[in-house]
Amino acid sequence: MSSRIRRPGSAPGAPDGSRRRRLPMRLLLPVLVLVALMAMLMLRGYVHSEILADHRIQAEASTDKVPEKILDGGPVIDTRTGRATSLKMPDRRLVLTFDDGPDPTWTPKVLDVLKKHHAHAVFFVTGTMASRYPDLVERMVDEGHEVGLHTFNHPDLSFQSKKRIDWELSQNQLALAGAAGIRTSLFRPPYSSFADAMDNKSWPVTEYIGTRGYITVVNNTDSEDWQKPGVRKIISNATPKPGKGAIVLMHDSGGDRHQTVQALDTFLPDMQDKGYEFDNLTEALDAPSAHTAVAGPELWKGRAWIFLVQASEHITDVLVVGLAIIGSLVIGRFVLMLLLSGVHARRVRRRDFRWGEPVTEPVSVLVPAYNEAKCIENTVRSLMASEHPIEVLVIDDGSSDGTARIVEAMGLPNVRVVRQLNAGKPAALNRGLANARHDIIVMMDGDTVFEPSTVRELVQPFGDPRVGAVAGNAKVGNRDSLIGAWQHIEYVMGFNLDRRMYDILRCMPTIPGAVGAFRRSALERVGGMSDDTLAEDTDITMAMHRDGWRVVYAEKARAWTEAPESVQQLWSQRYRWSYGTMQAIWKHRRALVDRGPSGRFGRVGLPLVSLFMVVAPLLAPLIDVFLLYGVVFGPTEKTIVAWLGVLAIQLVCAAYAFRLDRERMTHLISLPLQQILYRQLMYVVLLQSWITALTGGRLRWQKLRRTGVVEAPGGPVPRQRAGSESDERRPVG
Repeated sequence: MSSRIRRPGSAPGAPDGSRRRRLPMRLLLPVLVLVALMAMLMLRGYVHSEILADHRIQAEASTDKVPEKILDGGPVIDTRTGRATSLKMPDRRLVLTFDDGPDPTWTPKVLDVLKKHHAHAVFFVTGTMASRYPDLVERMVDEGHEVGLHTFNHPDLSFQSKKRIDWELSQNQLALAGAAGIRTSLFRPPYSSFADAMDNKSWPVTEYIGTRGYITVVNNTDSEDWQKPGVRKIISNATPKPGKGAIVLMHDSGGDRHQTVQALDTFLPDMQDKGYEFDNLTEALDAPSAHTAVAGPELWKGRAWIFLVQASEHITDVLVVGLAIIGSLVIGRFVLMLLLSGVHARRVRRRDFRWGEPVTEPVSVLVPAYNEAKCIENTVRSLMASEHPIEVLVIDDGSSDGTARIVEAMGLPNVRVVRQLNAGKPAALNRGLANARHDIIVMMDGDTVFEPSTVRELVQPFGDPRVGAVAGNAKVGNRDSLIGAWQHIEYVMGFNLDRRMYDILRCMPTIPGAVGAFRRSALERVGGMSDDTLAEDTDITMAMHRDGWRVVYAEKARAWTEAPESVQQLWSQRYRWSYGTMQAIWKHRRALVDRGPSGRFGRVGLPLVSLFMVVAPLLAPLIDVFLLYGVVFGPTEKTIVAWLGVLAIQLVCAAYAFRLDRERMTHLISLPLQQILYRQLMYVVLLQSWITALTGGRLRWQKLRRTGVVEAPGGPVPRQRAGSESDERRPVG
């Protein structure tokens, strides 16, 4: 007998001994949240008759199969024993019945009038309304009224199968159990009338209802209050023949019932003065109560149902509030971006605009690199084409792919390699800062290339002594793929319009790691780059603001960066950005109560960053959730028009951003698809970041895989022989 050998680490039960793939937690938690949210919306749609509702009404049919004693009998029909019997009301006994409730507005008023005149009644409730307003059902029972079933969704049962009928009854009973802890044996079919209106379509349903243990109650006096004929007419319609008993049909839901309430307040005392009694059904028939108390699992199932329905109602209310908030934030942000970015563009593009005296002094360019073998040569060669005097320091952060050797082998002037053990990007930048020779420090990523004019344009704002840092214009270099095109739209529209806006508001939150510049003195005053967060670029920018420095945006300082080309890589990058931004906001939270420049940034910058970069993106999925809900459950046309309106606003902003950046508009063709697919990914990433932050999780740096597809503009710089290296290019240990 052979034995099966399982490889170490393999999952039990895997036929080939391989490890079973589990859904990553970063996917599982957002998926669970989304599923729960959609389940709540589906439940709400169900209890609001937006799902599984059937509004068909059967036309009149012949009556030859209905027993004569039923057609000529009373309004109470009992087929429980298999034999059809009917009962009439005793003389001077009136049973008021109210259909379609409970209603949060009119049912309490009806109950108040009944209580005022010491009258009882029967309320035939629908399961949908009973589930939504259980406290009113409980009040009915507590005040001595009887409750009957009126189905769950109010369909015409003559169209329904026995399975659907059973479902309508059981769901209605479940709602009663949860609301008042009872079951009832009374039933009134929707769209029913007098007993003589029973026909060959409705009679089989009545017979089947009896086999399920229910007494069918129709009426023999119709107030016709649903037509709102006036108080006097309702009273006249509800008054039976002198001295006779009756079951009177009224409504406490389905619209404005103020005439019904006013008519009751007159009808009850008038008829009581004439010797009439207003009882519930079993009181009028001197029969046992139609209510049976429930306990055990049935009671708990009912309570669980009511809890879930109430939760779905409250969640929807919260979602509506959230939608209003996100709508205001989105529109407010778009308005601010359009207005302030235009102001910024007009200001910096004036012919006489100058930051100050032209900056011509050499600068130090720091290139932190970890395993950038595929990109580093393009990066360095692009710097060699710079129109501004520079020195280049490539800080190799413990690369294992020969990044440092590639740079050394290039043999380029003014390029030095600084080696260190792997310690992270902030440590690499601080190491470069310690080795830099000049007072202006430019920082870029190892996967980025500069245009010849980039450094020159980037450092000109330092002609203003108040400027401590400058953000450049980062662009996506690999925009040919669909994901790249979507990120291109995001960079141009989301990032660069934002930076123009924040520049005017003097609270720019982030200097992009791909292209940014700093005064050495400003960096040293705030302690250099910090590894307290995963977004060291956001952290240092906020520190600059708090120290009183201006942070500005240089639109002409363009840098071309390699954006992630796979969903996994994009996820990793944005997860780190989102989580790091939250960390930076939390780290600098004391700015909210500080004085001076720090307080100004804390009370202007931090709220804006929190609203526009954290809260708004987190709530933005509500737009898509309600879009899906509205398309499926209605109103479909209004929902689609509203979504197209939001898309049109975004398209206007995107087109304006592309015009400011002088980009081709053809990439905007993919904007609608970006809003449907790409945006959802960003939502889930942000949600995961929130979950990580709230659960106290820690996120590590994750290296993105590079392809080196972004080449240096202007062509390659000719290689030089290694033997001509000067001391200036010698690696620093």
